[in-house]
Amino acid sequence: MKDIVFCSNNCFVLYSAAVQAKNSENKESVPSLPQSPMKERPPKTFHQYSNNISTLDVHCLPQLQEKVSPPSSPPIMFPPAFEAAKVEAKPDELKVTVKLKPRLKAIHSSLDDCRPPSKKWKGMKWKKWSIQIVIPKGSFKPPCEEEIDEFLKKLGTTLKPDPVPKDYRKCCFCHEEGDGLTDGPARLLNLDLDLWVHLNCALWSTEVYETQAGALINVELALRRGLQMKCMFCHKMGATSGCHRLRCTNIYHFTCAIKAQCMFFKDKTMLCPMHKPKGTHEQELSYFAVFRRVYVQRDEVRQIASIVQRGERDHTFRVGSLIFHAVGQLLPQQMQAFHSSKALFPVGYEASRLYWSMRYANRRCRYLCSIEEKDGLPLFVIKVVEQGHEDLVLTDATPK
Repeated sequence: MKDIVFCSNNCFVLYSAAVQAKNSENKESVPSLPQSPMKERPPKTFHQYSNNISTLDVHCLPQLQEKVSPPSSPPIMFPPAFEAAKVEAKPDELKVTVKLKPRLKAIHSSLDDCRPPSKKWKGMKWKKWSIQIVIPKGSFKPPCEEEIDEFLKKLGTTLKPDPVPKDYRKCCFCHEEGDGLTDGPARLLNLDLDLWVHLNCALWSTEVYETQAGALINVELALRRGLQMKCMFCHKMGATSGCHRLRCTNIYHFTCAIKAQCMFFKDKTMLCPMHKPKGTHEQELSYFAVFRRVYVQRDEVRQIASIVQRGERDHTFRVGSLIFHAVGQLLPQQMQAFHSSKALFPVGYEASRLYWSMRYANRRCRYLCSIEEKDGLPLFVIKVVEQGHEDLVLTDATPK
């Protein structure tokens, strides 16, 4: 027989058609079931079950009482929107608008009544909120780097290194101090002791030419001629870039030639404003940056000899970390004892070297090396100068 299940008011009834006749006899002991609004249709097919239900099983679910939620905390009061709108916003200020989204209330249905209420924290209520930043339209000028640096300096929250000392090196041709622009005079090259020339000032001189290795030849010759030539633009001495038009005597500094709008060509020639062609030229050079290796060709042996022969020197001669202070001298009676097969030991020699400290593994200190005379033999002295410690003097009869 077919089993039929009825549900009404949270009560479930299992009804079996096979035992309907038997249960009709026990109507006094079993309460009557409520009739379903749905009409029972006659089954089209009958099924035979192996188990027979002898009694009517009725299971009723207990009614769950709703728990009373604790009293909610007082809501946060915010100013109404129309009062906030009355405040006029300045163009240089930012407006912050806080919008509270109300919590959606749950719709109680027949299924929600069956489930137990979710657990909540006592005395607390959650609200969702979002922040919206509104930048008013207007002339808002962001602060420049100088204003930011000045503001950080007032706060004292940053450590700024000391400014770089001014470069007082001066070009022998154009007489301008320091390195020039890359697309201009370019960097300074050393010509001799305390003599410097800009790369393009030397390169665009009439006598100077460049080798394949990057050496500039005849720079000193161009300098000697430039000391007697006056620039047509600034009327100062040192001009070495002349116009390549035949019988034209106009001559300029390289920087003055650019200011005078002279025309430079790729074959390292130049024409003054009076003789340059009108309009643009296919061989015209408009970019003067030099990124390749370029140096001034010179006799280094002669240069070192001139440094040594000078008595009172105001300049420092440095090779790597070794700084020469004095070369010293040898008298004829000292020649036999103050030299070896590989080196000379002149009395009065003094040099200093920056090297690793003997006390600390990650510091450097200064070692002052000198040669003195004791009992007709050289005495090698090393003075260790380190900050926070007394000077340590080491002496020996050999340089090792």
